[in-house]
Amino acid sequence: MLALPLALTGCFGSDGDRPTLMEGTQAAPQPFPDNFRGDTLALMRSYLNNPVGVRDASMAEPAQREVGGRQFYVSCLHFTPRETDGTYKATRERAVIFVNGRADRVVDRASELCAGAVYVPFPELEKMTR
Repeated sequence: MLALPLALTGCFGSDGDRPTLMEGTQAAPQPFPDNFRGDTLALMRSYLNNPVGVRDASMAEPAQREVGGRQFYVSCLHFTPRETDGTYKATRERAVIFVNGRADRVVDRASELCAGAVYVPFPELEKMTR
């Protein structure tokens, strides 16, 4: 009976030295994500239900922000996705969090993380295909 919780603990361990947002203290400063544009495209391709037809895309260069009490690089996005019915509605704001220099996750409620971000056009997001 006691073996099951111990076995499950091993399944939910960390990926070696890769920090996650839920782990304890941050051992080292996070490296700047050199390939942030390409990593963001790859993550958004899987994040969006339909990555085709995105309009008005812009992106802010990654900046260090506090997430979960620790510093991570965060890049902010503005874009208008095509809805399932083919129409366009409101512009969305999302934040991409980078861990160890790689895109890790997309945050939907990004207004606090993206406060003061300076956006530049991100046409690669508008050219995505399935």
